Parts: sequence; structure tokens; C-alpha cells
Amino acid sequence: MREEQREKMTLTMESHSRNEAFARAVVAAFAARLDPTLEEMEDIRTAVSEAVTNAVVHGYRERAGEIRLEAEIEGRTLRLAVQDWGVGIPDVEKAMEPLYTTCPQGERSGMGFSFMEAFMDRLQVASAPGEGTRVEMEKRIAGAGYGEG
Repeated sequence: MREEQREKMTLTMESHSRNEAFARAVVAAFAARLDPTLEEMEDIRTAVSEAVTNAVVHGYRERAGEIRLEAEIEGRTLRLAVQDWGVGIPDVEKAMEPLYTTCPQGERSGMGFSFMEAFMDRLQVASAPGEGTRVEMEKRIAGAGYGEG
């Protein structure tokens, strides 16, 4: 793919936990055209999984809603956005702290944003109470065919 080429994909799904695996698979198929390394692909899949899980568990809690996943490739950069229209986050900075969770009674580790930040090159979270949350991530793909050596 030439550097100046750009491709986009949008997926809208219901906020069911079973759609986490579906979102991971869709993004993996989309990102595969960049020929990422296995490590890069696993980083992407994990970050998407965490973002979608956050939307399901924290964004909508006990009610159903809609999640939109956007993916864009520009050159060797993959940009992802996961959007929900759920309860929102009153304090994004606090929510991004490791081990912080709004569901302490569940089996949640509070590491979702930390994992996204560790596995992606850029993470930005925008949220407002009652309006939902948008998580934007970016990763530059070196790729299996583009490594050193």
C-alpha cells in the first residue's frame, strides 16, 4: 500500500460482551493489510478488546446500547476509535489510573486503559457524564516485511 493511501472502516454493534471477540477479529482482518508482526497484531487485538469491554461493562452497565468501532489506515499508521453513548466518565484522569475501577464487586482489574496505553502508541479518552465515551488509539505498524536486518 502506498504511503499516501487511506482506508476507513466503521462497525456498529450492540453492547453485548460476545461482540468483544467479533470486534477484535474485524480489526485484526482490517489491520492485516499492513502485514503487522504477531506482536503488533496481539497488541492491537488486546487494545480493542479492552476498549470494547469498557464500553460494555462501564459505559452501559446493565442496559443495552450501541458501540461504534472506527478503524483507519493511513500509510503505516492504524487509528482506532471506540465510541459509546453510555453513562460517561466523570473524571477521565482518575479513570485512567492503574487499578481504578467503577465495578469493584466484579472481576475487573482496573487495568483497561493502562493496557491500551502500553500496547498502542497514542491513547486519548474523551468523555462526559450522560453523554458517553470515545477512546481513540493509534499504532504505527513496522510490519513483518519492514523490520530491521
